[in-house]
Amino acid sequence: MRNSTSLKQEFLKKWIKGLQVCNSSSEKKMTILERKKAIKLSADIAMASTRNGTTCWSRAIIANATQSNRVVVERILGPHKPSRSVSSVMHKKILKKSRRVCSSRSRRVLMRKRDAVKTRSIAKRLVWKKTQVLKSLVPGGEFMEDEMCLIAETLDYIVSLRAQVDVMRCLATTTELINGK
Repeated sequence: MRNSTSLKQEFLKKWIKGLQVCNSSSEKKMTILERKKAIKLSADIAMASTRNGTTCWSRAIIANATQSNRVVVERILGPHKPSRSVSSVMHKKILKKSRRVCSSRSRRVLMRKRDAVKTRSIAKRLVWKKTQVLKSLVPGGEFMEDEMCLIAETLDYIVSLRAQVDVMRCLATTTELINGK
């Protein structure tokens, strides 16, 4: 996990760049709703780009933003360049296969235990429901099968959201001080 201060600084730099791009891309004066969307878009892209595509949630945010505003996203981030090497793809394939083997074995063991203990079945169902809720809250979470990966992604997403809120709060406070309120 990175230092919170460096994360906030990187977010602020990328967010300001995104705001400048959004402001320069509109030919006419923006309405309040358009400004709100531009601020949200640039903040989301800035937050996701601070992770450099290392997390599922950051890739999901950038992919969703690219579908609706490809030109703006490319002007903020630059043109999309595939950065995966052949060896990293092979490592991921090996990891996926090992997860499948491990998960199929663990599923068989869990099925036997579930037959023996009914309360465990109820607890597992409750955990599954909570996991589904968590998957719906984290961008890209619906594609994560591994609960540990989901928890790690969620924690990283929360840290990034917290940094985003801190930077925005600091910017709002500074603006109020400058304007003399």
